[in-house]
Amino acid sequence: MNWDNREELVRRIESDLLDSLDEELELEIEDRTGVLGAVPGMAEGAPESHAQRVAYFKELFRLQGELVKLQDWVASTKQKAVILFEGRDAAGKGGVIKRITQRLNPRVCRVVALPAPNDRERTQWYFQRYAAHLPAAGEMVLFDRSWYNRAGVERVMGFCSDDEYEEFFRSVPEFERMLVRSGIRVIKYWFSITDEEQHLRFLGRIHDPLKQWKLSPMDLESRRRWEDYTRAKEVMLERTHIPEAPWWVVPADHKKQARLNCIRHLLAQFDYNEVPRPETSLPERVRHADYIRHPVPASMLVPQLY
Repeated sequence: MNWDNREELVRRIESDLLDSLDEELELEIEDRTGVLGAVPGMAEGAPESHAQRVAYFKELFRLQGELVKLQDWVASTKQKAVILFEGRDAAGKGGVIKRITQRLNPRVCRVVALPAPNDRERTQWYFQRYAAHLPAAGEMVLFDRSWYNRAGVERVMGFCSDDEYEEFFRSVPEFERMLVRSGIRVIKYWFSITDEEQHLRFLGRIHDPLKQWKLSPMDLESRRRWEDYTRAKEVMLERTHIPEAPWWVVPADHKKQARLNCIRHLLAQFDYNEVPRPETSLPERVRHADYIRHPVPASMLVPQLY
């Protein structure tokens, strides 16, 4: 690797690490005004980068406010929605799911991220374990990977037979049409990143102790089989892009833009409106003269080290 390429790689890794810091700030900042202080570690003389961060947080908070309205509308009108998030490893699916659910009620909007099927589940009807997590009235379910595992990782890694693969493509359009006929809205997103961007994000995970858990042997093997996954993805999109449940592709090389674009598009899929909330007042606490609060034994207290 020549020095120019090495410096560019270092710059991009540093940018990715700073983006990770911003992710943590997103979980802490509650000020909806969009006023963001200096980001630790940010180089001086970079007003444009700082302005972009401020703009990102302002728009993120605005969209999250709309997601709260959508949640209330779904619950009050008894809607049912399934949103699928697919894409290559490190494409940013988990990041956008985190931003969508960050301020929502988990009883209304829940995430399903199933592990590999066990021995019993492998003998079931393929869609059976996914069907168990479908929404009831007033619920949204976000699948972090879904039944499309069969068209992707199972196909590429040889975890299913050719017959099972073809049966999936015969079944999945009818399965999704059946869901739509039953009143479930099905929205499907594919997060698309370039070969170079995935390479960068994998390097970041390798060298960041807080992200190493995200790298599995299957993820590493996916790097070697990039072209196989590309072919599998192209077949999947072609054979399962149906009017009742079309695919939507999210360009995801830029994480923050991908999150905002996906959330805004998701909101546009629903003709929702703000549900009026009843005025709430805090009742006075009832006090009794004979009530005595007993002290907690010191042996039960968590040590106060901070």
